[in-house]
Amino acid sequence: MTLLAYDRYCDEIALQVRQFTDLVTAPGTELAATVPTCPDWTLEELTRHMGEALRWVEVTVRTRASAEVPAERVPDAAGPAARGDAATLGEWFARGGESVVRTLREAGPDAVVWGWAGVHTAAFWARRMTHEITVHRADAALAAGVPYEVAGEVAADAIDEWLEIVTFVQRNDPHDAARELRGGDGRSIHLHATDTAAPNAEWVIELAPGGVVWRRGHEKASVALRGPLTEVMLAFYRRAPLEGGAVEVVGERDVLDYWLERATFG
Repeated sequence: MTLLAYDRYCDEIALQVRQFTDLVTAPGTELAATVPTCPDWTLEELTRHMGEALRWVEVTVRTRASAEVPAERVPDAAGPAARGDAATLGEWFARGGESVVRTLREAGPDAVVWGWAGVHTAAFWARRMTHEITVHRADAALAAGVPYEVAGEVAADAIDEWLEIVTFVQRNDPHDAARELRGGDGRSIHLHATDTAAPNAEWVIELAPGGVVWRRGHEKASVALRGPLTEVMLAFYRRAPLEGGAVEVVGERDVLDYWLERATFG
C-alpha cells in the first residue's frame, strides 16, 4: 500500500478540525444530542474526548516522549468548565487542533516519538490522528444529523490503517476478542468500493489459522461488502449499518459479523 504524504496528513487534520469545529458551533446544533455510534456520549462529550486526544498527541510529539504520556501532564485537557457553550467549546477544540498540526509540522515525519503500534515516529501520529478525527467527525455528523463526506484517498487509507492496527493488536497485544482472530478457518472478506473515489479501493482479508492476512485486490471471497468507498469505510468501522444503507453484503454474512465483533482496539 502507499501511505499519504506526511504534509497531506497534517493538512487533513487541519481540515477535519475546521469541519468538526464548524459542526459543533453551527446554529441549531444540540450539544446534548446522543451520539448514535457511541451511545455513552453526547456530542459535547465526544468533542471533549477528541479535543483531549489532540492535546495529548501534541504533548507526546513535542516532548519526543519515549513512553506513554500520563493524562495529568496534558495542559488544558479537560476543556472549558462551562457545559453547553458551543462557542467556547469550539474555540477550545480549534486551538487544540491548530497546536497539534503546528507541532507535527515542526517535528517532521522522522522525529522519534513513542507509539503504541510498533511505529515510533511522528509520522505514526500524523496518520493516526488523521483517521481518529475523520471517524469521530462521522460520529459527530450522525449526532447532529448532517451529511458527511471525506476525500477518497483518506477513506482508503483509513481502511488500510485499521487493518494494520487490527493485525498488530491480534498478534502482539490481543484482548479476548482479537485473540480469536488468530483461530480463523480460512474464510475471507472482500471490501469493494463501487465508485471511483480512490483507485484500487478493494481489499481481501483472510481469517487464516495463524492470524489475519490482508492485501489490496479484487478476488472472490466468502463474503463481500460493496458500496461507495466512504460508506464501505464507515460500515467497516461500525459507523454505518449493514442493512438499509448504502452498502450491500453478498455471501456469508456471518463471516463479516464475526470480523466486526472482534476487530477492535481492545
